[in-house]
Amino acid sequence: MKHLVTATAAALLLTAVSGAARADSPSPEPLPSTSSAPPVRVDPHAPGLKLMPGATLAAPKVLDIKTVVEDSNGDERRSDTPADVTFSLQSEVLFDKDSSVLSPDARSRVQAIADEINRQNARTVQVFGFTDNLGSHEHGVELSKQRAEAVYTLLAQDLTADGGIQFDVRGYAEDFPIADNSTEDGRRKNRRVEITFPKAQG
Repeated sequence: MKHLVTATAAALLLTAVSGAARADSPSPEPLPSTSSAPPVRVDPHAPGLKLMPGATLAAPKVLDIKTVVEDSNGDERRSDTPADVTFSLQSEVLFDKDSSVLSPDARSRVQAIADEINRQNARTVQVFGFTDNLGSHEHGVELSKQRAEAVYTLLAQDLTADGGIQFDVRGYAEDFPIADNSTEDGRRKNRRVEITFPKAQG
């Protein structure tokens, strides 16, 4: 069973403030939707907006939505932005300890990701391997690369894009951790293979 882990602000027009600012209004206006054009202007002299002396408003920014869905065991996570999709598979569900040989369970998981790549008609796919910080960096680089290559080999068998797909396959060892390597739970999260590809536009 999958559940929503986090969803950051969705394409919201944010106006950063240099210094301190506050709104006295008890019920702020709803934030504009992404279809608002042109962007809503903020009047720095509006009576409800208090800026400290010398403070100014920074340029507005539009932030992309990012949603992250993780299965109940934390073995698989999917991150979506308007531009791309990233699947993160924990190494334990793909490989035995310190091994780059795919487990029997890996086939169905990788097949499901291949199906999504085919649906999105993606032409570029990144497959990156990562380890925790135990052992030497050199061993981590080699193991993470071998694991990424094993997933790539299985994935490529199930892709159907005409004209082929360009793959980027790398091993990063303990670089770019997503959790604290000082705990076993954190190290488990860091031992992973990530598969990223663009979404179909339009």
